[in-house]
Amino acid sequence: VVPADTREAARAGLVEGWDRQRQAEPGATRIILTHTNAEVRSLNEEARERLRASGDLGQDVTVQADRGTRQFASGDRIMFLRNERSMGVKNGTLGTVEQVSADRMDVRLDDGREVGFDVKDYAAVDHGYAATIHKSQGVTVDATHVLATPGMDRHAAYVALSRHRDGVQLHYGRDDFASDAKLAAVLSRDRVKDMAADYAAEPEEAARAFADRREIRLPERVREIVRAVETKARGMFAGFRPKVPEAGPRDYLPESTNLPDQEVAIRRYARAAVEAAEMQRKGLPVLPHQMTAMDRAGEALDRVRDQGTRDLVSAFQRDPTLVHDAAAGHTRGAVRAMAEEARVRVDPALRAGRFMERWRALEAENGAGSSRTAAQVEMIDGLRHDPALRGELERNAPELGLDRDRQQVAEQMRQRQIEMQRARERDQDRGFSR
Repeated sequence: VVPADTREAARAGLVEGWDRQRQAEPGATRIILTHTNAEVRSLNEEARERLRASGDLGQDVTVQADRGTRQFASGDRIMFLRNERSMGVKNGTLGTVEQVSADRMDVRLDDGREVGFDVKDYAAVDHGYAATIHKSQGVTVDATHVLATPGMDRHAAYVALSRHRDGVQLHYGRDDFASDAKLAAVLSRDRVKDMAADYAAEPEEAARAFADRREIRLPERVREIVRAVETKARGMFAGFRPKVPEAGPRDYLPESTNLPDQEVAIRRYARAAVEAAEMQRKGLPVLPHQMTAMDRAGEALDRVRDQGTRDLVSAFQRDPTLVHDAAAGHTRGAVRAMAEEARVRVDPALRAGRFMERWRALEAENGAGSSRTAAQVEMIDGLRHDPALRGELERNAPELGLDRDRQQVAEQMRQRQIEMQRARERDQDRGFSR
């Protein structure tokens, strides 16, 4: 946590630290996160100035992007803002510009792939040095630099402080937060209503245009329900455990062989989830027919896709925005996320990555050096049901102390055996042996 006298000073210190780290570790990935679009635009401009000063950017080219006119150059960091299956990118994908003209861009993605596209076909791009916390959901980088502002809350803090693999720095100005205690209080409060000024760059008209382009016709009341899902979905699905077939493990199906039935089942399941979330928002119990609708949709999904409900719930829990997309009939994002969850389910290395992501998020919430939280204890205890995951973590995450825990358990068992043997010997000496 890095305080400064003002937000302006905090922003300057953040950019200075980001630039210093960028030059010291050029091969690492990093991102700057904050709450508002106005701050993101300012931070992106300041970051580009640093690259320009160090000679790491090529010649600026004017590009007409969806969000307006932008200057891009070779060496620029870029973020994709819309899923595009043909290119293999999704909302939040990061990369580095290799070549750019007014009509075309060639980008090297952070996963090593290279994509090229004509701007007339795909213009949903922006500079990728900084992003809003909301936009960063699903992003994972080596290092994160966060600028805290008063509009944040517990949800935003959780997202912002769990995007990194190696390290995170949280900057704030004392004109926004008088003390660390005030900062902690704001970042631990329940979700607050966003102010229109926070998203001045994306007015309501743009949101409606987005819906119109995709022929989404939702009445205002359903719009409110959809927004409520995002705040309720994590808690709702966190306690949900789909029934796991008693039969032995089977190869998962990356895609169903009956796509129409799969899409119908996903849509019905999402709509049932929306209805259940609305009941919870009102403080009412979920009705039996709503749970029945969810169960039937889950059963239908499992008939066309092995463990489909389990993967769908995992996908919804990881990205709650998929719920309202699927409920509106747009299931492609959910299908792709389910395929990813299926891969994680059968790959101990991927499960270990997810485990450590959650572990670090809990550490960020609880404070470094603190004792294990109840949630972390539960995570460790759950490893007894997944020996493959435990073995992966023992090899690659020594900071968890799992090998030490195993040794302690083994020592306790040895001590218990010694005590039992001594008790039998005492009984024999007293003539109780038969």
